[in-house]
Amino acid sequence: MSSTVDRASIEAAERLIRPYVRRTPIIEVQAQDFGLEGRPVVFKLEFLQHTGSFKARGAFANLLGREVPAAGVTAASGGNHGAATAYAAMTLGLPARIFVPEISSPAKMARIRGYGAELTARGARYADALELCEAWQAESGALALHAYDTAPTMIGQGTTALELEQQAPDLDTVLVAVGGGGFIAGVAAWYGGRTRVVGVEPEGAPTLHRAMQAGHPVDAPAEGVAADSLGPRRVGANAFPIAQAFVDQVVLVEDDDIRKAQQMLWDACRIVVEPGGAAAMAALLSGRYRPAPDERVGVILCGANTTAVDFGR
Repeated sequence: MSSTVDRASIEAAERLIRPYVRRTPIIEVQAQDFGLEGRPVVFKLEFLQHTGSFKARGAFANLLGREVPAAGVTAASGGNHGAATAYAAMTLGLPARIFVPEISSPAKMARIRGYGAELTARGARYADALELCEAWQAESGALALHAYDTAPTMIGQGTTALELEQQAPDLDTVLVAVGGGGFIAGVAAWYGGRTRVVGVEPEGAPTLHRAMQAGHPVDAPAEGVAADSLGPRRVGANAFPIAQAFVDQVVLVEDDDIRKAQQMLWDACRIVVEPGGAAAMAALLSGRYRPAPDERVGVILCGANTTAVDFGR
């Protein structure tokens, strides 16, 4: 697997992981369905990916492109990366041990266990899970899969944008939720400035926003309704230069904006997404990102691991 995150490496990764990941669909919705003005909005339904988020792409890119020791793989995660690593390991017949913080949602922990991985839920935040994971990796010799800040991970996540451009080649802007920065780095590396990429973060977890202001990664709060998926301590050191080069801007949304986006996606389209998966849409609904009247906007709905709908269970 290449160590350079660019269009060539993303194309190569797409060929490598294609047998193992879904080509998720898009839908076009009228802006008026959400009380907005302007052209129809394109949703990339990446929450329909295996394990309920885009993270499966990076997990398979890592495991198919690297030598895996007998001890298997390990990962620290807010939940989605852990589920993706567990699923990829199960699919490829590898043992996995996953570490998540106690704030990880029950839906995500259930997925990880369901894929046969050993699960440790301990600590208040992702950084605590990462510390435990690193100690286990040193003890066991397992291959550690970082959630967002290695080239294979970013390259794998970038295949989402490759698909989206094939499906909707006329987009002017793509809105992307940001946690540690690996997803938006992969998306931005694919577009390379040819299409505007806008990051969206919760006000309680402004990792990329603060890094952009400072000119380098800095510590930020990790709080709020989407903290399990969008709340690392700081943006990735390897992801940040890519974002700095190719991300047009980063906007912040409130928790209430995210909850409203979840509700409106359900009301208008019967789409269920987790808070992190709704953050990008929250930027449109709240007016934190205001497209021009003729601007063609795409929104990546990136995750749906939530217990918001339990169908009576």
